[in-house]
Amino acid sequence: MRVLVTGGAGFIGSHVVDALRSGGHEVVVLDNLSHGSREVLPPSVPFIEGDILEPDQWVAAVGSVDVVIHLAAQIRVEYAESHPEVDVRTNVEGTVRILQAARALGAREIRFASSAAVYGDNPHVPLAEDATCAPISYYGLDKWTGEHYVRFEESRGGLAAVILRLANVYGPRQRTAGEGGVVAVFAEALARGDRPWIHGDGQQTRDFISVWDVARAFTHRLGSPEASGTYNIGTETATTVNTLWQHLAQIAGVDVKAVRYGPARPGDIRHSRLRTARARQWGFEPRVPLVEGLRLTYEDFVARAHAAP
Repeated sequence: MRVLVTGGAGFIGSHVVDALRSGGHEVVVLDNLSHGSREVLPPSVPFIEGDILEPDQWVAAVGSVDVVIHLAAQIRVEYAESHPEVDVRTNVEGTVRILQAARALGAREIRFASSAAVYGDNPHVPLAEDATCAPISYYGLDKWTGEHYVRFEESRGGLAAVILRLANVYGPRQRTAGEGGVVAVFAEALARGDRPWIHGDGQQTRDFISVWDVARAFTHRLGSPEASGTYNIGTETATTVNTLWQHLAQIAGVDVKAVRYGPARPGDIRHSRLRTARARQWGFEPRVPLVEGLRLTYEDFVARAHAAP
């Protein structure tokens, strides 16, 4: 199939492009390069530099596609708290624009990157897809609003929708900004020989899933209308930030006490873990063990640190 990936030059997007190409699909990437980099994509991949808010500028260049995978977003939770209007414009209006573009491109399916942040600080973990959504951040609220637009567009017929609510994604090519960025923050600090900070007491828990598994989820049963639905994509395993730090410190060979603690950040969820039974019924399960994924991620940060001028 021919697939348009918005945000395809970013962290998750570039791995999705790799997975699509491995599956024999034809890929077109749209990215405004505000966070992504052309260098993470193979030169042979058709690339269009454009903004999701201005589809009139790029729809004709894309041509027809079978599927749209929509990953382009404003991903920084803290930034959204201080600039909610920007988050709304990118994550809500941008999603509406992509839905309109999907129709214009003749797509039969759209896959939308949502987030565990839609659930808010719900204490009844692990959270299933039918759990109450009560976001505590603008980012979570806008992702949840985007889901409603995706489902509404699907209800009008002709466009199947798969919504993936992602746990905390980590892996190579990640940058130190974004909702799941604690792995990147730790790995970058270790690669540079710095002492990182933990916000709060470090006992907050997250469900960490590798970017390779997330890329597989976005390409799983691609083009199957019966796959339409909302799915949690996680490991169903809770890991404290302190434990995460201990794993990475051991991988890097540094003293686990080489970390500093600071105030908790506004909008941070205390405990987040996803129930993944529906994804398993869909035929998807994560494969990458946390410690192995962290090792590969740390090695990538070390290689980037050595390559930096």
